[in-house]
Amino acid sequence: MLKPFRSLIYTSLATSLAFLGFANSSFASKNQATTKSFNLEACQNINALNLGDNVKITQVSINQTGKIPADPMSAFTGGSPVDLETAPHCVIRGIIDERVGADSKPYGTQFELRLPSNWNQAFLFQGGGGVDGFVAPAVGSVPINTAKAVPALSRGYAVVSMDGGHPNPTPEFGLDQQARLDFAYQAIGKVVTIAKQIVTSTYGQKPTYSFFMGCSNGGREAMIAAQRYPTEFNGVIAVNAGFRLSRANVAQQWDYQQFMQAAPRNAQGEKILANALTQEDLDKVQQVILKQCDARDGLSDGIINAWESCKIDPNTLPLSAEKIQALTAVMNGAVNSKGEQIYAGWYWDSGINQPDWRRWKLGTSQIGKPNSLGVSLGSGSLVYYFMTPSQPNFDLEKFDFDRDTPLVYQTGAINDAISTDLSTFFANDGKLIVVTGASDPVFSAKDQVEWYQQMLADTAKGKDQSRLFVLPGMNHCGGGNGLDDVDPLSALERWNQTKVAPEQILARGTQHPSKEMPVCAYPQVATYVGGDPKVATSYSCKVLP
Repeated sequence: MLKPFRSLIYTSLATSLAFLGFANSSFASKNQATTKSFNLEACQNINALNLGDNVKITQVSINQTGKIPADPMSAFTGGSPVDLETAPHCVIRGIIDERVGADSKPYGTQFELRLPSNWNQAFLFQGGGGVDGFVAPAVGSVPINTAKAVPALSRGYAVVSMDGGHPNPTPEFGLDQQARLDFAYQAIGKVVTIAKQIVTSTYGQKPTYSFFMGCSNGGREAMIAAQRYPTEFNGVIAVNAGFRLSRANVAQQWDYQQFMQAAPRNAQGEKILANALTQEDLDKVQQVILKQCDARDGLSDGIINAWESCKIDPNTLPLSAEKIQALTAVMNGAVNSKGEQIYAGWYWDSGINQPDWRRWKLGTSQIGKPNSLGVSLGSGSLVYYFMTPSQPNFDLEKFDFDRDTPLVYQTGAINDAISTDLSTFFANDGKLIVVTGASDPVFSAKDQVEWYQQMLADTAKGKDQSRLFVLPGMNHCGGGNGLDDVDPLSALERWNQTKVAPEQILARGTQHPSKEMPVCAYPQVATYVGGDPKVATSYSCKVLP
């Protein structure tokens, strides 16, 4: 079953390259003549490497079958939700700076490095997700869990993943100062140094290319890599990045409070967050959005390429006044009592009625305790990690957006990847690809666009060395009802080889299986110009009014 599936993937990739004018220029084929091979048995010698007193190798093994289980945290990382079968390879696991924290708990940065027997001379750092605290299989999947692109390990990359400096995927690590620093950024620097040292010793040369790729918090880590380790990476792919994580966490509390004002009570008198907007309500909202915005790109097909200019008059929504008020407050973004923006608003897009939007914003619980990820994950992160000092007993029902928002500023200063000065990264020929979903319910695509615009204004080479692609209809790290299957890694590979920046990438959608469409580099969007609407060449990249 695997070989036909993989053949389908490569056929699809070849089609994409031909459409984009780069046929036969894939990274793998370019580097086949210069791949570095090593006897897998020699990977046992890694145990003898002198990596420093602060590094402990805990496991060295050979994966003879090449089988790798699915990423159990794929909903947070965008990693592969299915098992992978690749070539046999070497697996190294270790821990850096193992210690006991100020809270008397064990800490250290755990990592996993996978080394293929036929190496393409490239290295990829795989970002994490959520609040980290786990080591995902280091396979380098394109971090969109609905994408079908070939993982980096199968392309010949050496791939490393890590846990962000703490051993559990929960936010209690915020009680330890060094754990905060590791999660914020320091673990990246530690792991890239050791991983490259192992790669260089094993293959006898340094990587020719070093990339970082991640989604969600892994996307934030990708942006941190470009901003705080600008000489370590040649290319960075940041997908649905939680780059302004501290403010986004406050915004989750804003959303909760707004929706709770419209939440009806159950028979026990409990307010039910999930019912603030029923599925029928969200379906009606989506239909209004499609009616007002779908055809602006020249075609009514359920995909809104004109996402940036889609403005909805709340009075046109077929909802009660209470629900309209709550949804409008959420879509406009969190503000304080003076009306000053705390976190960006959200685009009105067709993915608003999809399961992932509900999963993060509203949940499905029919009892008084909500199960939305915004509440179940966001509340713990806020009180343990983002607030300084940590306040585990803080009553979030009483969170005040004037008084309490400043409590996240200290952590935001070390955690948020908001720098718009990428001069060193770009001077070293670093290339940045940012991908986000217009319907992401966790990290605002509007916030990402505004950051990108400011970066272009602040960094001279920004227009040449970066590209932003916004996927209409996509939710968080995949899913939705628009375009959620792209391959930015191949785009970055071609960019490195040809020195020609991608102006578009080929996209498909889980809910549009027979349709192909370009996603254009911002500010252009795909516009229908005639012909078969399922064929990518029927669209042109244009700036819409």
